[in-house]
Amino acid sequence: MGVFDQAKDKAEQLIGEAKEKLGQKSGNEDLEASGKKDQTVGEVKETGHDLRDKTAGAVQDAKDKFSGGNR
Repeated sequence: MGVFDQAKDKAEQLIGEAKEKLGQKSGNEDLEASGKKDQTVGEVKETGHDLRDKTAGAVQDAKDKFSGGNR
C-alpha cells in the first residue's frame, strides 16, 4: 500500500473515532453513528489496499518464476 493511501485510511479512522467520541459525549447519536461508519470504511479501505498489494506481489512472484524457468 502506498504511504499516501495508508495515511488517508488511518486519517479516516482517526476522524471517525473522534466523531464517535464527540457524539457519545454530546449525546448526538447521529454523529456517533457517523464516526463508527467512518472508522469501518477506513478499515475496509485499508484491508482492500493490503489485499491489492499482496495480490500484486503474488502475481509478480509468479511472473518472475515463470520467466526465470524459461531461460
